Amino acid sequence: MRHPLVRITPVLALIGLLAVLAGCTTTDGAAAVAAVAASSAASSSIVTDTPTASAASSSDPTSSAAATTTATTAPPVATVTANPGFGASELSPAVPIDIKVGNGTISSLTFTNNTGKVVDGTLSADRSTWTLGQVLGYGKTYTATGTAVGTDGKQVSIKGSFSTLPVKDEVQSSISPGDGDVVGIAQSVIIHFPVEPVDKAEIERHLTITTTPAVKGGWAWIQHDDGWGVDWRPEGYWPANTKVHVSANLYGLKLADGMYGAQDLTSDFTIGRAQVVYADANTHQIVVARGCTTPDDETSCTGTVATYPASFGSGDNAEVHDASRVTRSGIHVVSEKLKVHAMNNPPYYSNVTEYWDVRISDNGEFIHENPNTVADQGFDNVSHGCINLSPASAEAYFDSALIGDPVEITGTSVQLSARDGDMFDYTVPWSEWRSLSALR
Repeated sequence: MRHPLVRITPVLALIGLLAVLAGCTTTDGAAAVAAVAASSAASSSIVTDTPTASAASSSDPTSSAAATTTATTAPPVATVTANPGFGASELSPAVPIDIKVGNGTISSLTFTNNTGKVVDGTLSADRSTWTLGQVLGYGKTYTATGTAVGTDGKQVSIKGSFSTLPVKDEVQSSISPGDGDVVGIAQSVIIHFPVEPVDKAEIERHLTITTTPAVKGGWAWIQHDDGWGVDWRPEGYWPANTKVHVSANLYGLKLADGMYGAQDLTSDFTIGRAQVVYADANTHQIVVARGCTTPDDETSCTGTVATYPASFGSGDNAEVHDASRVTRSGIHVVSEKLKVHAMNNPPYYSNVTEYWDVRISDNGEFIHENPNTVADQGFDNVSHGCINLSPASAEAYFDSALIGDPVEITGTSVQLSARDGDMFDYTVPWSEWRSLSALR
């Protein structure tokens, strides 16, 4: 250890110098010298006693400035984002909405409509994501409010709004058969649209068919008389007594520019007994059979219910030779039953009342009574295209028929086709039918 006396000599010399200076200066100068001396003495004391303390002298102006500097506050680390983004407008009411917090969790979040009604949503297990839990309404504004807490413990507010498409953009669709219907084994499921959809594949993805027992079938896009539709039919005929559930989730789905689905559709219906009418223009009769399973195969039926003499269209007769009066060959489907109906077929006749009318195509073909042709029934074809029966036979057949029953007509020169109106699904071969799906 160095002896303290080593540093006494310089201190005494400094004091002597100061004394000389004091005699040569003014009062202010003496004060300044005194201050310096005091400072020097203090420094000498600190160095002598505690050498490391001199660097931390309380009189150091740099040290004083550092003590008064204000620290900068770090911003919250939590971030809030939404998909679609906050402020999004003209949204489909079926659009999914997520609100996410990065570097934190959601401590509270409420999603409300214009009137303050709370809309359901779910919070993820890690509390980082809130997901909309129900569809929204047309023409409404929704507001999300809440709080997030970051990993730094700081709170961040959640605030944003969304608005949906106006009510005028809603369009109605329909589905058939309807709930509770019992239909024949050739009845297609038809979902009708008021406009041709721009994205048919996307619509098909929102359609489901559930059957008991399982039935192989497929969707096809068909332009019907009253607009576009997507039809589902089995590869063959429906098995008798099949239970069918149809679901079309169309709400908020874009159909075309400015046109969105107004509602989801469902239907639960049943296939009835398996009845097929075999109508042969060459034998001039119709056979009503039951237990049938296969198109164009009368041997697949288990029994015959009735056989009725009939008269078909006269267009193939040599003396007539008029294609417009030919009963179409092919698989027709019963689409309407009318106990009485005013028939019109210009230029041949108009407003002729007929009874027990079973419509089998949209080109004007019916199976109905015609007492004026009873003498020809079973022998000659004299009608303008319909199948004529006697009053008793027409009533009996009418009572046995279901919407959706197939009527297989043979023996004429013109085939049923799309030109004959809506009900032509079973005239399309299965391989071609499958190609009419947008998801092929």
